[in-house]
Amino acid sequence: MTSQAADEPETVAASRRSKITPEREREFFDAVLEQIRECGYDSLSMEAVAASTRCSKSTLYRQWRTKPQFVAAALRANRRMRFTGIDTGSLAEDLREAARTAGARSTNDTKLVHALGHAVTQDDELAQALREALVEPELAALREILRRGVERGEVAADHPALEYVPTQMFGVTRARHVLEGKYADEDYMVRFVEAAVLPALGLSGGSGGGEATSATSTGQPAPGA
Repeated sequence: MTSQAADEPETVAASRRSKITPEREREFFDAVLEQIRECGYDSLSMEAVAASTRCSKSTLYRQWRTKPQFVAAALRANRRMRFTGIDTGSLAEDLREAARTAGARSTNDTKLVHALGHAVTQDDELAQALREALVEPELAALREILRRGVERGEVAADHPALEYVPTQMFGVTRARHVLEGKYADEDYMVRFVEAAVLPALGLSGGSGGGEATSATSTGQPAPGA
């Protein structure tokens, strides 16, 4: 890293940083995340990002100082509520829609998580940025979907499977590529919800479903079953 950013007056550095437009900043962030997906974190360089975005390396260093800070900023800027707006009035349908949404983003997100795998164990800021960008928003949105299902009486608040659904949904999108060499696309994710998530909650796995099965809301067999 050059010493220019550290030596110049703070007011001058702040003035120069302010010249980067939101559109240009987004271009930088998109470039750094794409390079991580394709080449891995260790191979990422400020020089390569500067070349791909046709800017000077010093511009990036003035703004973000170090590679980990740059990547953390890009991750936080990429924070998106992917399940926003999912509210069909049915817990089963909400989970199917969440599965489709997760599957549509699975390839890019999984590549990014895997590429950052070792780096996030070495840098706390990077690890926190990854959680804020890709983990926490999805888990929070899934918990909200489940909360609405409980409020509608579709599943009991103390159902033992509830706490595991966000982990299941998040985990399977990341794990399939490791286990099978395939990304968890929309079709796979919907089939997973139908076969594993809905039955665990005592909901119908059929495509028209949302109805409770013959099990009770706590997942125990119905009397006489």
